[in-house]
Amino acid sequence: MRSKVLLLGLLLIGICFGAEAQFRRELSTNTGTFTNVPGASDPNNPQAGDSTSVAVDSTAGFSLKKLIRGYARKDTLPPAYMFAGAVVVPGASQMYNRDWWKLPIIYTGIGAGIGSGIYFNTQWKKTGDPQFKTWRNLSYAGAGLFYWASLLDGVVCYQTDLRNPVPVKSTLYSALLPGLGQANNGDWWKIPIWVGGFVACGYAFHLNNMEYQRFRYLYTVGSDSSTGYYGAVSASQAEWYKDLYRKYRDYSVLAFAVVYILNIIDANVFAYMADFDVSDNLASLRLEPTVLNPEYSLMAASGSPLTPALGLKLNLNF
Repeated sequence: MRSKVLLLGLLLIGICFGAEAQFRRELSTNTGTFTNVPGASDPNNPQAGDSTSVAVDSTAGFSLKKLIRGYARKDTLPPAYMFAGAVVVPGASQMYNRDWWKLPIIYTGIGAGIGSGIYFNTQWKKTGDPQFKTWRNLSYAGAGLFYWASLLDGVVCYQTDLRNPVPVKSTLYSALLPGLGQANNGDWWKIPIWVGGFVACGYAFHLNNMEYQRFRYLYTVGSDSSTGYYGAVSASQAEWYKDLYRKYRDYSVLAFAVVYILNIIDANVFAYMADFDVSDNLASLRLEPTVLNPEYSLMAASGSPLTPALGLKLNLNF
């Protein structure tokens, strides 16, 4: 056992003394310092030395200049910038994608919806007819639908040379139409899960809101002595249940928002992970002995009396 420990110690000492074979160094007779090391001046490599500088990218974040240059076709416009411009100016994404023929459809649909909504709202205020109120809401909803369709069309028609799926596009897909980002990533099996989550939240909202409206009515009637209400539920009990179901209804809205946000995060994360290696040999570590040989051409140029040394080679794959 002692002989094995001694042999291992000698091996490690030999590796330490011979580690200089990994590097090429020259001792300057004038300055007495080592040159041709990382960060030192090298006449054969103008990119190395004291004058080497690293440019820091300070363009992170939103840039209005980049947005304007992109829409002016002076620079490539990322999909997130294009989407931001289309949110402010409907049809801007169609302009960038050169789908000019879609602009009359978008503006006609939005304009007709807003115009008819204003007209039916005026008629409802004059007559009080609930039908005009219904048509007003449908008109405004139609205008919003055209606006939403213009945003989704701009993202779908955006051409990119990047890998597929593009994380930004998958994120915008799920933001505009939940589940569409998962379809773009190829995760079709997730769509029923997210749809089921939205359906469950919607059903919970409907059920709790219905109970809230019922107990609110009982509380209103029970609180008015002139109504002569004598029911199984008193006014104080109705108030307690009213507040309870209102709280549950609010929780349903919050759960809907959480499912919506998680749907967007899922599309974004798994779009980034599309290129990750998920093979069985995902991580491996291999340690083996080797001979460290300096580059003999560099040795001849430097004149350094370096010799090969025994060492260890570590291969790590992950």
